Amino acid sequence: MTRQAPAGQGHTTRFPRRAIALAAVAALAAAGAQAQQAATDADTNADGSELQRVIVTGTRVPKAVDKIPGAVTLITKEEIAHTLNMTDDMTAVLSRTVPGYAESSQAMSNTGENLRGRIALRLFDGVPQGSPLREGTRNASFTDMGLVGRIEVINGPSASEGIGAAGGIINYLSKTPTKMGSEVTLTARYSTGFEDDSAAWKLGANYAFKADDWDFMGAVSRIDRGMTYDGHGRRIGLNTSGSVADSTANNVYAKAGYNFGANREQRIQASFSKFKIEGKGNYHLVDGDRTAGSTNTSERPGLFGTLSEINDFSQSTLSYKHNDLWGGSLSLDAYYADQKMRYPAENGADRQDPLIAPLGTLVDQSEVRTRKYGLRNAYSHGDVFGVEGLEVRGGVDLTHDTARQWLALTDRLWVPPMNYSSVAPWFQASYDIGPVTISGGFRREDGELEVADYKTTYFRNRVDVKGGTLNYKANLPNIGAVWKIGNGWSAFVSSGKGFTLPNVGIPLRNISYPGQSVAGILDLQAVIVKNNEIGFNWRGAMGSFGGSYYKSKSDFGQSLSIDPVTNDFLLSRQPVNISGYELTGELRATRDLKFTALYSHTSGKTWFTSGGPLTKQMGVLDINPDKLGASATWRFLPQADVTLGATKLSSRDLNVGTSAEEHTKGYTLFDFSANWDWGHGGKSSLGIENLTNKFYVLSWSQVVGFRNYTSGRGRVVSLTHTVTF
Repeated sequence: MTRQAPAGQGHTTRFPRRAIALAAVAALAAAGAQAQQAATDADTNADGSELQRVIVTGTRVPKAVDKIPGAVTLITKEEIAHTLNMTDDMTAVLSRTVPGYAESSQAMSNTGENLRGRIALRLFDGVPQGSPLREGTRNASFTDMGLVGRIEVINGPSASEGIGAAGGIINYLSKTPTKMGSEVTLTARYSTGFEDDSAAWKLGANYAFKADDWDFMGAVSRIDRGMTYDGHGRRIGLNTSGSVADSTANNVYAKAGYNFGANREQRIQASFSKFKIEGKGNYHLVDGDRTAGSTNTSERPGLFGTLSEINDFSQSTLSYKHNDLWGGSLSLDAYYADQKMRYPAENGADRQDPLIAPLGTLVDQSEVRTRKYGLRNAYSHGDVFGVEGLEVRGGVDLTHDTARQWLALTDRLWVPPMNYSSVAPWFQASYDIGPVTISGGFRREDGELEVADYKTTYFRNRVDVKGGTLNYKANLPNIGAVWKIGNGWSAFVSSGKGFTLPNVGIPLRNISYPGQSVAGILDLQAVIVKNNEIGFNWRGAMGSFGGSYYKSKSDFGQSLSIDPVTNDFLLSRQPVNISGYELTGELRATRDLKFTALYSHTSGKTWFTSGGPLTKQMGVLDINPDKLGASATWRFLPQADVTLGATKLSSRDLNVGTSAEEHTKGYTLFDFSANWDWGHGGKSSLGIENLTNKFYVLSWSQVVGFRNYTSGRGRVVSLTHTVTF
């Protein structure tokens, strides 16, 4: 895994920069508000037609977005396509469009990527990705983004989603057939950094079929990537948790559904997804020099005798829905998922064993394997007991999750097999009282973790550890309200709790004293987060504007520090308080000209010493620096448009220890994309990432860690052509 320096968190930013950022977002609101005065109703377009009400499904049961008491970001297929014009990076679109989402790691690993300083629950068509038992930071690479039609981001903990949703929900939804009959879309893309080994290409095909009762969606793709270069024209160093550079990615997806019943009110659907990204092994990492300002680079050849790093993920689902059962709606979703994560080879102290090779000479590779299956269900009913506007939703989740980690080249156990099973009933209700919607809910998490007896590695003194069973029980209430003020304005307030397990595998593999048992490890206690939030939204014919302020607290949270001998992760359990605010805005100045902007500020604190005050600021691995984003899209012809975007991360100075400081230097990146629709000839797109070819060091790499002095991508130009027939 990537081994990073201890991350504090926190924030100090100069006022003028923050004022400028706030002004930029607020300017969109002012312009939109002026346009709104000319509209008679916030829910009508200029031509008098009703605006489409956006429905989100991350809440398990479809819900109008304006009835959810919290900050919600809906990423459309157009926004996804804009990012895909420049990069296939799955998290780049989140960094560009979600205020509280951290900087993209630009790697196979998503280490340091979080939502408002907390780990979010990632879903693909409602199925959880990754495993809380052994967080391998690979849960953001699980499919081809060309298959994704929409992303829904719901900030804050969710009672209806349960385990893993302490920071919020990121739900990736696959495309669905929209036209009757068959439709085939072919995609070809070529990218280059204008160096001999920097070329990358993609070939993909999507097939959609829709009839009266049947529909099918299928997709295949292959991506072959070369090396990446920074703004100085140097190869970027391979990531110590796995790189997307010098790799291939293959994806296969199929989804079929059948509607039946007297009014087609019932549906059964099955899907299968298989995704594998694998390093080609042509290069090895060469360390840079922080004193000289020379970042890591990569050179040929690859390391002999090692296995390629991989992220191999597959999932299967079977769903049943009944939209008119006893006057309500029922959904049942069964799933099975399997993930294998292999990391690059290392010869660190924790890999050594004198029974295998002389100390200091042994090279080995970490590999994590997780499997999960479960049943998620929900039933909703409106106007309960004849009360108009009263809706109830509820269900029971059954989950079984297993994980283990070993050293693959020598077949040594590193983290013992772990089995987690839970039964979690949940209940949500909402009541519309005129312009006010009140909502509340409750989830009962009742889980059990089983760990067998095991022996630690040589580095941890080969001690015998007695396994055991740990019980996890938690009551997770939530309450909130939305007030539709009028003229397109609304306000919300909410309070709720989230639940997740700590990164269980880390404390288990680090036991080094004899006589210990799993049941006595305090660090294995659950992480429970309480989140309070207040905010507002405005939505009108000419645009939208929103803002929110939140406080997130966990009395026994988690953060990572670094073992000074192995540079490996150590899990630190301590109180964590996070707060922040966000602003987003969109202005449709004309039918052909649109502007967007976002701003986020987050700070986090914990203690210096156990039991002390929470005065230690948390650093860049946990808390992202202030972020300002903006874009302008101009449709200059009916068949052509261009978009210019910019993302700025601010510089920051923090006190992260009694005698330690963290200084990170910000940067601003511009990107550009253009589309030309040829009609029956298809659509051509040009994308330029890092338009000015700026040299910068990724924020999390500016803090000393294990071989992590990594620069960001320089200018990359991509040409894409799609044909649909």
